[in-house]
Amino acid sequence: MLAVRLPKGLEDRLNSLALRTHRSKSFYVKEALEKYLEDEEEYQIALEAYEDYLKSGKKTYGFEEVMRENGLTDDKDR
Repeated sequence: MLAVRLPKGLEDRLNSLALRTHRSKSFYVKEALEKYLEDEEEYQIALEAYEDYLKSGKKTYGFEEVMRENGLTDDKDR
C-alpha cells in the first residue's frame, strides 16, 4: 500500500478526470506511474550504454559526416 499527497491542483484534475470517465483515481495513478517507470528505465539503460560507449574510446561520427559518407547530401552541401 502506498499513500501519496498531491498538490491541490493536481488532485483536483485527477478527481475531475476520474468523475468524467467513470474510472478510479487509482487507475490513473497506476497508469501514469507505469508509463513513467517504463520511460525512466529505458532512459537509464540508454544512459548507461552511452557512458560505456564514451569510456570505450571509439570514434564518434557527426550527423553531417554520416550523411556525406553515405551520399545523402546534395552536391551543393559538400
